[in-house]
Amino acid sequence: MLKKGTKLNSILTGTCPRCQNESMYLEKNPYKVSAIFKMHERCGSCGLIYKIEPSFFFGAMYVSYALGVAVATAFFILSYLIAGFNLLETFLVIIVGLFLILPLLMRYSRNIWINFFVDYKASDSQ
Repeated sequence: MLKKGTKLNSILTGTCPRCQNESMYLEKNPYKVSAIFKMHERCGSCGLIYKIEPSFFFGAMYVSYALGVAVATAFFILSYLIAGFNLLETFLVIIVGLFLILPLLMRYSRNIWINFFVDYKASDSQ
């Protein structure tokens, strides 16, 4: 469905942004909270080092903030404007919704952040 070689493929699947052959994470399930940030040090296929520099993924906090605001806005529109909930119910929908998708937001923000800096490079054997 997602074409290999696109940034969207790497972001949504959590695969290496350079070769897109393997997952960057030790645990693919983001809802296993104890391993949510645990990543391989480098790609086993192309050798890309994921932590390009110390504290590299601190920049993903900015992406996470933007994603969180976008999702909270979507929850507001769905619950208040479309479903007709009152403000308290809408606030609860936003808080519970953000809490439930927090592991996904954290993973996707890291995926987006590393894809800003690393481009896909097809290997000669493909």
